[in-house]
Amino acid sequence: MPQEKLDIIYQDDHYVAINKPAGLLVHPSIIDKHEPDNALHILQDQIQQPAYMIHRLDKPTSGVLIFGLNSDAARKCVAAFTAGDVRKTYLAVVRGYVDNHQIIDHPLKSVPDKIMRGREKQNKAPKPALTHIRQLAQVELPIAVGRYPTSRYSLVEAHPKTGKMHQIRRHLKHIRHPVIGDTKYGDPLHNRYFREKWNAYRLLLASTEIEFIHPFTSSKVRISASLDPLFASILSAWDWLRIIPDSWLTKT
Repeated sequence: MPQEKLDIIYQDDHYVAINKPAGLLVHPSIIDKHEPDNALHILQDQIQQPAYMIHRLDKPTSGVLIFGLNSDAARKCVAAFTAGDVRKTYLAVVRGYVDNHQIIDHPLKSVPDKIMRGREKQNKAPKPALTHIRQLAQVELPIAVGRYPTSRYSLVEAHPKTGKMHQIRRHLKHIRHPVIGDTKYGDPLHNRYFREKWNAYRLLLASTEIEFIHPFTSSKVRISASLDPLFASILSAWDWLRIIPDSWLTKT
C-alpha cells in the first residue's frame, strides 16, 4: 500500500525531520527497485519543496530521519555527522541478558550491495566502528524458544559513535545479542516467536533521538521520535514503558 503521509516531527527554515516507519526506504535504490515508495520522494511531495539527504536509516529501522531544505544546510549538517558531533540514540530489543554497559569497539568491513558485490576487493581492511550500549531492562520468559527452557531478552539503548552500514545490528550480533526481528543478522527462532506471539514482522530497532548544534543558530536541537504501536505494545507487556522517556512513547 502506498505511503500517503509522513509524520513530520521537526521543521525550521533549514531542516525537516520525520519519524520514518519501519519498512520504508529512505531514498530510491536500484537494489529495491520494486519498492514504489521512499521517504525522500514522499516528503518532497508532502512539503512541496526539495529536500536533501543528510543521513540514512536502514529500511527496517524506524525513527528520526533528518533532511536539509537546501543544499548548504544539508552540507553543514552532513559535516557534523561526519565529525561525530551528532549524538544518536537508538532503542532495541535483543536476545539474551546484556551487561549493564558495554563499549563495542569492533572494526567492520563495508557491506557491498548486490551491484558492487562482485567488484569489492576481498582483502579490503575493516574500518573502525564504535558503539556504546546501555542495558535498560531485562526479562526472562518461561518459554523454550531455542535449546534452553526459558528465553531471555533485554531492552538496550545504543549510541553509535561512528556511522558504518548496519553498525548497531552487526555490533549486537558480534556480542551475541542480536536484535529481534533482524532477518539478516538475527536469530531465526526468536524472530519466529515474536512473529507468532506479537505479529511482529519488523526489526525492533528504532532511532529515538538525535541531538546536534544547529549550524545556523548555534542552539542545541533535540529531535525525538515516538515508537510505533507494535513496538510500544511489546514494551508495555513487560512493563518497560515506565523507563522510556515520554518523548519516545507512541502518540495516542
